[in-house]
Amino acid sequence: MPRHTTELREFAFLYFIACNNMQDRLDALTIFAAVAEQQSFAEAARHLSRSPASVTRAVAALEERLQTRLFNRTTRSVALTDAGARYLEGCRRFLATYDELEAVNLSERAQPRGWINVTAPTMFGRLHVLPIVRSFLGEYPQVDVRMLLLDRVVSLVDEGLDLGVRIGQLPDSSLRAVRVGQVRRVVCAAPQYIARHGVPITPRDLGSHTVVACTAVTPIPDRWSFHGPSGVTSVAVKPRLVVNTTAGAVDAAVDGLGFTCVRSYQAEPHVAAGRLQTVLTEYEPPPAPIHIVHPEGRYLPTKVRLFLDHAASALRAKFGKK
Repeated sequence: MPRHTTELREFAFLYFIACNNMQDRLDALTIFAAVAEQQSFAEAARHLSRSPASVTRAVAALEERLQTRLFNRTTRSVALTDAGARYLEGCRRFLATYDELEAVNLSERAQPRGWINVTAPTMFGRLHVLPIVRSFLGEYPQVDVRMLLLDRVVSLVDEGLDLGVRIGQLPDSSLRAVRVGQVRRVVCAAPQYIARHGVPITPRDLGSHTVVACTAVTPIPDRWSFHGPSGVTSVAVKPRLVVNTTAGAVDAAVDGLGFTCVRSYQAEPHVAAGRLQTVLTEYEPPPAPIHIVHPEGRYLPTKVRLFLDHAASALRAKFGKK
């Protein structure tokens, strides 16, 4: 089985055009990709409106022709083999290219259909990506979306995802990225707490305040970093509560427990409603970029490109530089 991306694409393409029955072979690739993404023969059959038996036969026939096992099967799970994972990468690229050609020839752009798989951070996804998804689904009734909301970075290829929303600096990778905005890191507390204990004038003043630390934003709970006229400053704080989710930190701050440090979008609904108040804005670090990322490839399926454009426009309207 070829190991490199260009070889995978050439392998999938040559395999396809060499077959006598091109439609059957295209169906086999489509079924294989669906089983890999759903991690289930039954779910793939349901999404493709096919019988489970026909899906099983198609994958078995593909494995027979390739003379390799693509899936490890148990009574409870279906997982790609190493060869299957390599083949899936080339299969996806080939199907994306084929979709692009179909869109040109059959005007599919007017009626995109099928599944789009998206991941985003939990709170950001709930507050800002889900509304975009709802709007997109209303505009394209034949498209379905699966969302994976996680506060950790996952592999798009391994999880069968088309797009991901990432906040923060991106490591070097094979992903392509579209920058759509930025978010600040803010320190905030409930007005009633500030009324009782006062407003910190400099970051060091936080040493005399109660704080709620969130390890998702400040990995070292008792040291918070700030930027000022003399550069980066690390300040010792005394957490009364340490949580691993921003939702928990924000809830505790709203209840008046003390100051917390979170992303601006996480606090913004409460700031707008007067339940939280931001402080030390002149000491905030540089904003963190927001990107939409997707696996590298020359072509994206039409439905994915349309969603990417839709999401990028909506997120830039909210988070683009003012």
